[in-house]
Amino acid sequence: MGLVNVPAVDLISGLQEVTRRMLVARGVRSGMVDVGGQPLHHYELKGSGQGPTVLLVHGLGGTANGFARIFFGLAKRFERVLAVDMPGHGFSPDYCLGPTCVRGQYELLVRYCREVVGGPSFVVGNSLGGALSAQLATEHPELVRALGLVAPAGADVGHELIREVLEAMDVRTAEQSRALTRRLFHRPPWLMMLFADTLRGVYSTPAVRALSADALATAEYLKAEELQKLAMPVLFVWGGSEKLLPHQSLDFFRTYLPAHARVRVVEQFGHIPHVERPNELVSELVRFADSAGL
Repeated sequence: MGLVNVPAVDLISGLQEVTRRMLVARGVRSGMVDVGGQPLHHYELKGSGQGPTVLLVHGLGGTANGFARIFFGLAKRFERVLAVDMPGHGFSPDYCLGPTCVRGQYELLVRYCREVVGGPSFVVGNSLGGALSAQLATEHPELVRALGLVAPAGADVGHELIREVLEAMDVRTAEQSRALTRRLFHRPPWLMMLFADTLRGVYSTPAVRALSADALATAEYLKAEELQKLAMPVLFVWGGSEKLLPHQSLDFFRTYLPAHARVRVVEQFGHIPHVERPNELVSELVRFADSAGL
């Protein structure tokens, strides 16, 4: 059977399961946890390092599987690595109360940190996961030992710029899927371009559509005055080849993150360096941890 005859949702599910099985075979624990009545899938890998637990938070349409290539590098430096599938993503079912929203996802992340992580961790978030992680750090600093923002969303750059980003992620044709794939990477791997059309399935799920609609309707962004008050060590990583988020986002975070934040603009990083350049991202995170005394 040719790839063109395989439904996108079946292909996505199959690829996700293959990745999960490979991780489990290498010693990563895959399991479901109950967080306030909501089942969430997560990965846990026991590390051999002395650093605190690392919690990885994916973005809109992403999954915990997206961090697969950085688990083992981080485990050499930190005591534990966790990655959670937010509701309606990866192996986690949709939010149990119906169409999910950004605040609902955030509140579950807070509960996950309290009930599953069990203490302050090095929280590393990408894209929407970066915005959620930054919000977590501002509202619940007791849960965040250090904060890592990798191409984070959430910057107050104006509603129209955010609308353009969300419209680019609303893929309905094969060409739109390829265009979005090119925006996500510094240089898209040929395999990602081959499977680019599966993004139509990824970004058409109820969770993703509800989150996108909620983001447009509420227009809630990170508050500059709250970011400036962050007291924990902060790392901000932006790709020199970032093509999805507007450049004004970089300006926003440069202006409003606290003076002690480490700001890194890394050449050949796109929007998802954990997928495209995992070793280099691990190096950035480890160097930061060393400098921050984690």
